[in-house]
Amino acid sequence: MFAARALPRTVPRVARLARAYATEAPASEKLRLSFALPHQSVFANQEIVQVNIPAQTGEMGVLANHVPAVEALKPGLVEIQTGSETKKYFVSSGFASIHPNNSITINAVEGYELEAFDAAAVRANLADAQKAVAGAGSEEEKAEAAIELEVYEALSAALKA
Repeated sequence: MFAARALPRTVPRVARLARAYATEAPASEKLRLSFALPHQSVFANQEIVQVNIPAQTGEMGVLANHVPAVEALKPGLVEIQTGSETKKYFVSSGFASIHPNNSITINAVEGYELEAFDAAAVRANLADAQKAVAGAGSEEEKAEAAIELEVYEALSAALKA
């Protein structure tokens, strides 16, 4: 019993760390976005209000003062709110790095404006991918078809939104 009473006195006190969350950005405090693809820079350190990203851990909205993080991106919609307008891009995959200095960097393997896609062509390719996954191909062909299916399902959902 004596050792149990003495233990709390010998263990140093550890400061409690509180987790901070993003807050609504004041009018003067904006987020700076760099959005790059292998063949072009879509945004180069431009001020925006908010960006929504399709993170592997779930959809995320990022404002100024967001907690720093690195997120893997899944196929989905990147929505960029510049203030008066919203721009939508479909990305196949990539990474988003949220920095402590109110900036975010998005590097995507492929990305196109949502308006560039034809809904009928996406539906047709989605049906083809579903057939390929259910087909009698090799394991490699089925794996490739599963990736294609994931992308077309996300693209189809983005076009309906």
